[in-house]
Amino acid sequence: MRVLIADDDRVFVELTRTRLRKLGFNVQAAFDSPTALMAAIKDPPDAILLDIGMPGGTGLHTLQRLKASARTQDVPVIVITGSDDPEVARASLDGGAAIFLRKPVDSDALRTALAGVLGVDLTRPSPD
Repeated sequence: MRVLIADDDRVFVELTRTRLRKLGFNVQAAFDSPTALMAAIKDPPDAILLDIGMPGGTGLHTLQRLKASARTQDVPVIVITGSDDPEVARASLDGGAAIFLRKPVDSDALRTALAGVLGVDLTRPSPD
């Protein structure tokens, strides 16, 4: 299964990439909104982890574009952000995100979120 991580925090991306690879995922990264959109539309992943604050457009705008595209409208999006603004959470979920998580995200929460949106069993021990 393939996951696209769209986040400008390279440390978060590498840590998350390592965690997901240990669970058997093929992981692609995009560090800004335009690149994330192009990657997702060109070759839709099974799930997208999307940050809200990225260069080149907000994550909410990216989410809106993903949900408007016939190629990506059914790809589950998990928003992961450092924002603690309840309006951001509401706007993310109203915009089509399957799940909203706040950073820092531990391995168990991420594994549970992915298992839920993908309908797969990821009950392996935590890679941390």
